[in-house]
Amino acid sequence: MNYVDGFAAAIPAANKEQYIQHARAAAQVFKEHGALRLVECWGDDVPEGVLTSFPKAVQCKEDEVVAFSWILWPSKEVRNSAMPKVMADPRLQQDTNPMPFDGKRLIYGGFQMVVDE
Repeated sequence: MNYVDGFAAAIPAANKEQYIQHARAAAQVFKEHGALRLVECWGDDVPEGVLTSFPKAVQCKEDEVVAFSWILWPSKEVRNSAMPKVMADPRLQQDTNPMPFDGKRLIYGGFQMVVDE
């Protein structure tokens, strides 16, 4: 079954276009290394919770927006093989394609798909 990497991050609202460009460049690299799809979403209805929420999880500031994304892989094995190559790719290095957000507040994880309907 397919495998998914999920991400959430706080992006300065003023950096939306930079973020989209950064994501498009990353999508190309991920797909070259076996990803089936990369989806980026810009928050427009992301409420702040009392105990937990996306904004709390990424320590979203007043001038930031929560972005949610995922990468679809054919399998965990393909993902595990590809990830070191993706991270080493010169097109994704900080000096060539800097992240337009605070990467220390990025949350991510790998997920086994259990329902796909």
